[in-house]
Amino acid sequence: MPVFTLPNDLDPLKQQLSHAGRDAWLVVCFCAAWCDTCRQYERDFAQLASKWPQHVFTWVDIEENPELLGDEDVENFPTLLVQTSNENRFFGPMLPHIGHLDKLLETIDRMPTLRGGPPPLRPLLMAQ
Repeated sequence: MPVFTLPNDLDPLKQQLSHAGRDAWLVVCFCAAWCDTCRQYERDFAQLASKWPQHVFTWVDIEENPELLGDEDVENFPTLLVQTSNENRFFGPMLPHIGHLDKLLETIDRMPTLRGGPPPLRPLLMAQ
């Protein structure tokens, strides 16, 4: 599964979201084009997406798509979001070691739902 980069891949992302089952997680990396750490992390993020093809991996430049954060701020990169179809399971900064995200994805179904974080992104993305 490819990583969808916003805003460039919005139409293919919409297609994937419409075909993805309700069990597919949306795994989002919030980044900035000027961030060296993000540029280095992007390759590993893409490789991890191929390990988890049942989920939708998306790369979001916060300066291009700030509306996807809702009222949240990103202060450290990478900041990651894992969302089910209607709830946040993880939102926050993570050390730029892809193994941390991989381990999180292995255990995320045992984690409680978060009360905060960005709004459900699927409806926002489909409306763009």
